[in-house]
Amino acid sequence: MAVLADYHLHSSFSGDCETPMEEMVKKGLELGLTHMCFTEHMDLDFIYVKPEEAGMFELDTDAYRRGLKKCREKYADRITVGYGVEIGVQPHISEKLTDYVHGHAFDFVIASSHVCNRKDPYYPYFYEGRSESEAYGEYFASILDNLKRFRDFDVYGHLDYVVRYGPNKDREYGYAKYKEILDTILQWLACHGKGLEINTGGIGYGLKEPNPCTDIIRRYRELGGETVTIGSDAHVPGRIAQSFSRAEEILKNCGFRYYAIFSGRVPQYIKL
Repeated sequence: MAVLADYHLHSSFSGDCETPMEEMVKKGLELGLTHMCFTEHMDLDFIYVKPEEAGMFELDTDAYRRGLKKCREKYADRITVGYGVEIGVQPHISEKLTDYVHGHAFDFVIASSHVCNRKDPYYPYFYEGRSESEAYGEYFASILDNLKRFRDFDVYGHLDYVVRYGPNKDREYGYAKYKEILDTILQWLACHGKGLEINTGGIGYGLKEPNPCTDIIRRYRELGGETVTIGSDAHVPGRIAQSFSRAEEILKNCGFRYYAIFSGRVPQYIKL
């Protein structure tokens, strides 16, 4: 495996993860990784279908920073541990998110769409009463709304995340079906120097390909996109760096010769 940097990881500082950060780092060392970047969830005004989960995705950033500093120092001679965050983007909180990012010295910022027009695609109600393609189309349109309002990020995360949870997942899904809106999104990212995350976690959810799918990755490159990061979206040690050989093969086939890591929000390019 040539890709030795996992740039989308969670630990117990994220509301949906119980794994201590040090356990994740130890597994990364076992796998021979040289870089790991934790990107803990920060979702403000998340829509909670279950009231008991309210606030679970609001990150205690100070506690996270202290925990990461401890891990980073302990393993400094063996692996580089990055200080990242995964921002849940929604247009109406864009100013709060910008202020939040400016207030912290992150190495890396992922913008992700976890909520679409104040609805959660994780749950079946998002798809009820309409076709799957209509639901997916609304999700992609909401990404454009986000890009108009929030720009302080480095890569857009798991761009077609919605297909993880659709009734048919990606069985009837493909880039060509949503070409017009996806091209608008990808062109915006490329023109503004924003990266695209290759998230292998989708394969673990039963998808045929990572998020986004290969045709989207290829189209981003055709439109001038240059910056890609690779992340497993692992919440448990066993999923760290999963399917990275597959991601490497896809990137090469799509015309990429380098992938990116970040330090202080500045990309560094590593040959595939």
